[in-house]
Order: sequence, then structure tokens, then C-alpha cells
Amino acid sequence: MKTTPLEDKIAAIAAPVIEDLGFALHCVRVVGEGGAQNVQIMAENPATRNLGVDDAAKISRALSAALDVEDPVKGAYRLEISSPGIDRLLLNKKDFEDYKNFEAKIESTMPAENGQKKFRGRLQGMKDDNILLTTDQGDVEIPFATLAKAKLVLTDELIKATAKLQEKENGTIASC
Repeated sequence: MKTTPLEDKIAAIAAPVIEDLGFALHCVRVVGEGGAQNVQIMAENPATRNLGVDDAAKISRALSAALDVEDPVKGAYRLEISSPGIDRLLLNKKDFEDYKNFEAKIESTMPAENGQKKFRGRLQGMKDDNILLTTDQGDVEIPFATLAKAKLVLTDELIKATAKLQEKENGTIASC
């Protein structure tokens, strides 16, 4: 997914702050214009792929201070910290490997041989610079460079896998 120069600048400030707290930055989005901008930061615990309310508050406090010093956003804005969610956006090549065998929706900027730009199917990982997807119509290779948007589909299988990560980390299933 394409990012704006402002989002890139905020990500460069946010990533080290978030990593110092033991979390990973997933993505930055700036929505709105002028004084009505929302700066959305999605982060997670790398071990559980989750972010609790207390964790979000901790990140918010630390990041607010860093953003106040660097001042990348002109004018007033609202800072929102959240988890990427179970049905998260897939943003980099590692995501496509990490979520191999899960269902995803993918949009490409360029049509495939059959003219199709939107796909839904089971991720098979990456091969060279292509996203591998098994759809009802067969296997598809989508060049990563043409990726417009990719998101996991919320399924029982994905929910169970996420719950297992929580159990491994906490001994019980945690919820927000």
C-alpha cells in the first residue's frame, strides 16, 4: 500500500519509540485535512500479534511526547493507537509469508491475464516478488509491486490461530 510523505515521516519517528517499548509498528495512516486530522498508529506485540488497552495507552504517552518534539503534523491532530486487528492489512512481503494458508482479499493496480484486479483466496506465501494465492479459479501470482490493498479475511481458522498465540503468551486467552 502506498503511503504519503507525512505518514513516512511519522513512521520514522514512531517505529523506534514503539520498538523501545517492546512492540512493533504495523502501519501509520493520516486521515483528514488541516485541523481535523487523525493520526492512526497500528502496533502490536510481536509475540501475540495483539495490543491491549494498557499497551495502547503506554504507546500513546511515549509517542505523544516524541511527536510533540518532532512536530511532523502541522496544526492540531488526534492521535489514535490501536491493534491492526485479526483481519489486518497485509503490508509487506513478510506478512504474506507469516499468514500463509489463511484466506485473504487482494486488490492489484494491474489486471491479471484474465483481466481480474480483485482476488480472494488462500495465501500460499511469496515466490520471488510475487504473491501466491489459490483461488476458486486456480493459482494466481500477483506481482507485489502492483499491490493496491491486501487484507486477511476473518474466518474461524484465523480466530483460532490468534487465540493460540494468546494462550502461548499468557497461559489464557486474553481479549480486549
